[in-house]
Amino acid sequence: MKVVGILLIILGVIGITIGLMMFGDIGVACIVGALAALLSGFGFLSVNNKLNSSES
Repeated sequence: MKVVGILLIILGVIGITIGLMMFGDIGVACIVGALAALLSGFGFLSVNNKLNSSES
């Protein structure tokens, strides 16, 4: 779960940088998708931390 979260964060950052280079509606769609991946990555990491702390 931690690996998936980290990969989503990396893909989100890459997607935002590529989306800023694009023009028009395609750039906006790319940035929205990248933000969704970024937020999902942070969500995966926070759930992973809560699961690990509850097991101890």
